Amino acid sequence: MNRSLCHHLLAHCRSLRELERIHARAITHGLHPHNQSISCKLFRCYADFGRPTEARALFGEIPQPDLVSLTSLVSLHLQLNQHHDAMSLFSRVVASGHRPDGFSFVGALSAAGGAGDLRVGESVHGLILRCGLGSELVVGNALVDMYSRCGRFEGALGVFDGMGLKDEVTWGTMLHGYIKCVGVDSALSFFDKMPMKSAVSWTALITGHVQAKNPVRALELFGRMVLEGYRPTHVTIVGVLSACADVGSLDLGRVIHGYGSKFNISTNIIVSNALMDLYAKSGSIEMAFAVFEEVPLKDAFTWTTMISSFTVQGDGSKALELFGEMLRSGVAPNSVTFVSVLSACSHAGLIQQGRELFDKMRGIYNISPQLEHYGCMVDLLGRGGLLEEAEAMIYDMDVEPDTVIWRSLLSACLVHGNDRLAEIAGQEIIEREPGDDGVYVLLWNIYASSDRWKEALDMRKQMLTRKIFKKPGCSWIEVDGGVHEFLVEDKAHDARREIYETLEGIDRQLKMDLRSFQLEGNSLVYTDEELLF
Repeated sequence: MNRSLCHHLLAHCRSLRELERIHARAITHGLHPHNQSISCKLFRCYADFGRPTEARALFGEIPQPDLVSLTSLVSLHLQLNQHHDAMSLFSRVVASGHRPDGFSFVGALSAAGGAGDLRVGESVHGLILRCGLGSELVVGNALVDMYSRCGRFEGALGVFDGMGLKDEVTWGTMLHGYIKCVGVDSALSFFDKMPMKSAVSWTALITGHVQAKNPVRALELFGRMVLEGYRPTHVTIVGVLSACADVGSLDLGRVIHGYGSKFNISTNIIVSNALMDLYAKSGSIEMAFAVFEEVPLKDAFTWTTMISSFTVQGDGSKALELFGEMLRSGVAPNSVTFVSVLSACSHAGLIQQGRELFDKMRGIYNISPQLEHYGCMVDLLGRGGLLEEAEAMIYDMDVEPDTVIWRSLLSACLVHGNDRLAEIAGQEIIEREPGDDGVYVLLWNIYASSDRWKEALDMRKQMLTRKIFKKPGCSWIEVDGGVHEFLVEDKAHDARREIYETLEGIDRQLKMDLRSFQLEGNSLVYTDEELLF
């Protein structure tokens, strides 16, 4: 086999096994590693087939790798989320005397953005300007992305405004910058002015609103997207299903499920996981399990989603049974899986089993406990009345306990009447979140019930000094496929006049009914002054 034939075979290689045969023949015929172009092409093929170990080993055998191969290795590091390795390699490229091209700079900027290293990103930007590549479209897009991911919105906007040529990627990348750095309201205003929209930009805006806890607007945007003729991707569907799950819009979720099935999107495993989450959160655990059973190749996330669904529904025994099936199927549990099963033990009151799983997670699966795992264990022990053991676990944690853990202990103390620990937990919460109105009220009640009026008065003074007031409640209701959001004393809803007139009518009718109500024998009549509204 000569060099020309080897290049031809590599150019038309379609499988890993075929690549391995070509590799072997290249070694046999002395083409690798003695022929740089063949060696570099072999490396790029392994990288393209997603074989990082083989690609890195082969790269080390190349005496003088070319710039394309070096850039390919940077891309490989990025695919594996090894951003610091990618930045280090780019530094070696520059130090070795290679003049980076546009694609090399894109890789370096992606690495800096992924690592959130603004200092490196700005250094690469300066090198780009010195090399005269600042006007290249792909480089400009990468700069906007880097500054956005590093949280430097002014830098991203400065590059964006200075770009003479913009494409869909440019506008979409700047939209991401608005979502990440400024907020979804400003992002929506920017989006409405965009001359180039795509399914990708629509999806970014929708998922941005979901992540910003604004599911109602996310659903409204999805309706606009479909009406304007854009076909949603599986990522869009996942975002919309998450929004439906957040507001409990089961009917709309079913419609989107059907829409996804029509375009063969529902077969995507990520969409299946989102459907399971939607049905479980909406109380339709049977539908969630039906979707679960239809998934042919279940990954750890699929198993974990279903286990979590049973846990949320309060069926801890079923969740643990499914966890056993997961282990028997050969799928290894991850950190999130253990959060679900430990929570299941807590709901089912299985204290000893929870302890054993916590120990197995560390000893067998080498998963270091995070805040969520400790939170589950504190909740488990607290529900079982083992408050001192829960307190000891908090003080022995490898990480700093957060307010969720202290709230869990506080709740358990209130149930089991341990005022000493409740006071400690409450003070810890106030120290971390001084604006939490509920804790002040709970501590006031504890002090008042113990006749500790000085401490109770101090709680009241702290609330007044810090201007802490109870946050208004919020609820959603679905009517004819539309989701409506309400706040306490809401004055913003379009149908507020009709709603308040109806409520006042109901109020009047109740008062009339109660006035006419008399208890026979006692002749007791309820008057307006005695009615509590």
